[in-house]
Amino acid sequence: MLQLKNVNKSYLEGNIKHAVLNSLDLHVSNGEIIILFGKSGSGKSTLLNVISGIDIPNSGSVLIDGTDITKLSEKERTLVRRNKVGFIFQFFNLIPTLTVRENLLLPLELTGTNNTEERINSILSEVGLANRANTYPDKLSGGEQQRIAIARALIHNPDIILADEPTGNLDYETGRQIVDLLDRVVKQKGKTMIMVTHSKDVIGLADKIYSLKDGKLSEMKKESVFE
Repeated sequence: MLQLKNVNKSYLEGNIKHAVLNSLDLHVSNGEIIILFGKSGSGKSTLLNVISGIDIPNSGSVLIDGTDITKLSEKERTLVRRNKVGFIFQFFNLIPTLTVRENLLLPLELTGTNNTEERINSILSEVGLANRANTYPDKLSGGEQQRIAIARALIHNPDIILADEPTGNLDYETGRQIVDLLDRVVKQKGKTMIMVTHSKDVIGLADKIYSLKDGKLSEMKKESVFE
């Protein structure tokens, strides 16, 4: 499904080179849920951007379904991302001038999906917000906005879900509800998910857990996360 081979990514600040990803390797099978821990600034979000093709590594390969997206044009990477990847963000990133229904309709229109109303109604029911289709995001609670963000990430049926601190902007109880929702809908649909987080409450979701430090990934045992 997803493989990173010897991926390196660095940035220049003036004349100083900052290495973010350092000869990084990762293999993710279909349906696996991967949790990534790491300190702020360790490169977790950069890694998600490289996986999705938003950013390109300085060297190395990123393969999705056997296709090395680092060899594709920007337009081709956009199409891969549009069809195969769904994003869940810490701050929801819903378009405030669009209703819930319109926020969900947008990715369907971009992918040319049919039966849009059926898909919208179905996914809203799955996230428990069937009665909020015509509501604007500013009228929703934080937890409701994140439920809609999850619905938007899943509605075009992508193979890979990338979640960047999906509970980081929520209180503890609401965060637990979002974790439970992700556990149910992501696993039910057999999606591959990579989540970066600081929260130990998501451990139960994981098939594998990694720590990102000094640009490299190290696999962790669940019990070691709490040490």
